[in-house]
Amino acid sequence: MKYFIWIIITGSILLLKPWKFGLAGEFFYTPKNTTFISSVDSSDSIYLLPANQVITNKDSELELTRKFDRIIEKFMHRWEIKGASFALMKNNHLIYSKGYGFADLEANIPMDVMHVFRIASVSKLITAVGIMKLQEEGKLRLDDYVFGSRGILNDSIFLHIKDKRSYKITVENLLRHQGGYSIAYGDPMFCPVAIAEKMNVPPPADLNTMIRFVLSRRLSYSPGKSTAYSNIGYGILSKVIEKISGENYETYIRKHVLLPAGCFDMHLGKNLYENKLPNEVKYYEVSNAELIPACDGSGQMVPRSNGGNNIEELYGAGGWVASPSELLRFLAAIDNHPEIPDILNPVSIEYMTRHIPHTLPIGWIETNSKGDWIRTGTLAGTSALMKKQADGYSWVFLTNTSSWKGSRFHYYIDTAIDRAMATVTEWPQRNLFEMQNTDYEKLLVIQ
Repeated sequence: MKYFIWIIITGSILLLKPWKFGLAGEFFYTPKNTTFISSVDSSDSIYLLPANQVITNKDSELELTRKFDRIIEKFMHRWEIKGASFALMKNNHLIYSKGYGFADLEANIPMDVMHVFRIASVSKLITAVGIMKLQEEGKLRLDDYVFGSRGILNDSIFLHIKDKRSYKITVENLLRHQGGYSIAYGDPMFCPVAIAEKMNVPPPADLNTMIRFVLSRRLSYSPGKSTAYSNIGYGILSKVIEKISGENYETYIRKHVLLPAGCFDMHLGKNLYENKLPNEVKYYEVSNAELIPACDGSGQMVPRSNGGNNIEELYGAGGWVASPSELLRFLAAIDNHPEIPDILNPVSIEYMTRHIPHTLPIGWIETNSKGDWIRTGTLAGTSALMKKQADGYSWVFLTNTSSWKGSRFHYYIDTAIDRAMATVTEWPQRNLFEMQNTDYEKLLVIQ
């Protein structure tokens, strides 16, 4: 059989030549040694279009959602949100997707469906799916140890361990935030300059250095015996994916998770506005936000959202950039609904979302007894909320502006969306996903 790849992102078309090719990193946002293989000629072509690239705000300019829009706009005004984007799905059908406010206020760029945002800790769900995928392939077990000579990360740089309890950390401990880490003395993922100094390396500290740092300290509790939300745990899981797969984290996730799910415009983000991805929004913080020392160690005082936080080293803990519509496409591939084929088997999905009192689910932040699944994310300059409701509706709301409420802001978002949705008596019977061509069967992507 002949295969061919056309990938369209931000209105550009890239023709990949037959057999073996290197991919320009600046286009697909993967390392330049990524290789794509195809046995094709130009007579057999496929167009792979991101959901956020084939629809626009105009597709959701509907009379029956006027009240909904007004509530969202009032909510944004109350919380001084410069821009936001919302997408709604019912039983795997994308029925509504719309941007509000501005993607870049200073440049006078209105928010549209095509714009992408940092999604913060929603990234953890993507990482968790990558781990479950490796388990299904028989390449790891959730009870595998992570550190030590018999652990997955048995590289020499990770063998200097102070607390012997670290040898007992399992993959599942990290997935459920039970690895023994806490942020009592600060979150290592957001202390790149201080950790670089302590570990005697040039700033900013990379992820490997952060992991070496936490291994050089005592754990806050014995692994599996308590729960404390941990970004570094999902940073470690990013390295587990790399070690087991033999590929860098972004390449593995793109090839084995996102592309099979029909998501073609999701990438790891950059630190600076000047290096932002095509169609990425500009980020805004609260009016009285303090500047902090730049993560590169220059000593310059900068916003957290633009050079203060080291986004490029967050990896699977909080580094992904995406749009609401593509996040729903991803959700549709891990929700046990038959309309769109899942990329995980039902047993894995059930295990990830099982409601266990006093225990965090895998990847998600909450899966309650009503059947709702929730994933939140917060960074300076952004808030993200993904929710799968028991009534069949799923939605994503992303902002390009911080709130002084911090991680508690998600409760206000949830309340506003619930009130806004209640004003719509009947949503349109349609599926905007049908505008995509996601014939992944004809796409062969190999290391």
